[in-house]
Amino acid sequence: MRLRTDDDIYRARLVYLGPPGYTLPIHLPYAQYGLFMLLVPAFMAIHYLFTFHIDIFPAWEIALAMVSTSYIFRHVDPDRPARMVIRTALTDWRRSREPHEERREPKLVARRVRVREDLA
Repeated sequence: MRLRTDDDIYRARLVYLGPPGYTLPIHLPYAQYGLFMLLVPAFMAIHYLFTFHIDIFPAWEIALAMVSTSYIFRHVDPDRPARMVIRTALTDWRRSREPHEERREPKLVARRVRVREDLA
């Protein structure tokens, strides 16, 4: 028996419901599983670079990947896919910082102008 939903948007999200006959308690799109699978090794590599130690069970890395994935997909909608959300976050992080020093706005200062008497 094939479980098919009548909601077209829900069906278009490519949701994995679990193994046949046993549905999962949460329904996540394939993109969330993929992003989670990419983030766990990335966080493990960052942890290794800081500590030069690999844990048997990467609990902190899994937790960070879960939180990061849920935060990213909170901003995803049918008009804005996940890759655009990530790209926007990366470009805004690099380019929207305030300058450290105070910048003064240029002023327009009039200089003294001499008018020759024969022209006036």
